[in-house]
Amino acid sequence: MRRAARIQWRDVDGILLLDKPHGLSSNQALQKARLLYRAAKGGHTGSLDPLATGLLPLCFGEATKIAGLLIGSSKAYVTECLLGVSTDSADAAGKVIETRPVPEIGERMIESALAPLRGTIKQVPPIYSALKRGGERLYQRARRGEDIEIDAREVEVHRLDLLERQGDRLRLHVECGSGTYVRSLVRDLGEALGCGAHVTALRRLWVEPFRTPRMHTLAELEEAAAAGGEALDSLLLPIEAGLIGYPETILDETDSTRLRQGQAVQVSASPGICLARSSTGSLLAVAETGSDGLLRVLRGFNLD
Repeated sequence: MRRAARIQWRDVDGILLLDKPHGLSSNQALQKARLLYRAAKGGHTGSLDPLATGLLPLCFGEATKIAGLLIGSSKAYVTECLLGVSTDSADAAGKVIETRPVPEIGERMIESALAPLRGTIKQVPPIYSALKRGGERLYQRARRGEDIEIDAREVEVHRLDLLERQGDRLRLHVECGSGTYVRSLVRDLGEALGCGAHVTALRRLWVEPFRTPRMHTLAELEEAAAAGGEALDSLLLPIEAGLIGYPETILDETDSTRLRQGQAVQVSASPGICLARSSTGSLLAVAETGSDGLLRVLRGFNLD
């Protein structure tokens, strides 16, 4: 019997804007893309439910160091929901727990129900979620049938609009901050309308700073991989693409060397987070200038 060839992993640095397909978890999608790239190191920037599709930024190599910054970014979605049916997960993947008749409701009534769900609100996450309690994911405890009490959390909903209605089905546009669950918004909308509701489809449109993303499907990646490594690597964005908007501080050769070694350097820059670059333009680190004028590394890069 022939042994399967061992994968020759390689150093790959950059960001891939993946169009995650329906049915795969975020980690499954990451591992498929990572295998195609043969990337030695990879991570994703916040989970999308298996039911969901759309933008999932993947970070390879040195780009994994900024994944935490992208996880906390604002996001936008289009979601479709069905009124009159509630599920335990608040989406179509869950078990139906209640059905209720849908009352006569017009767009004005829907708008009245949407209004309290905008802005800074308190939201209870779904019990089937990736949140951890006691070191264990909530969905793992929910699958065992445990009773789970979840405290409401403060989240930001920047936009929540009705796009279309067809009978008992609604299509909504959502823009929100990190930690907001669209499933919970739909669940709470259904309760406000007195009939319950759950998500039937969800697509992520963008993640800050990728407002107009050129997404790539797994099929595109497979085609590029067949064409060779250069075609595949051309689909990656540089690390800087995920750091748009941060001010930059340019360091001379001496201070660049010191910063690379983890030492703080004196700069004449305003306090706050910035990108530190060498005089030749190389990205050295995401760093922070303190009130003392010292620039300290938050995330250092080895890109040379």
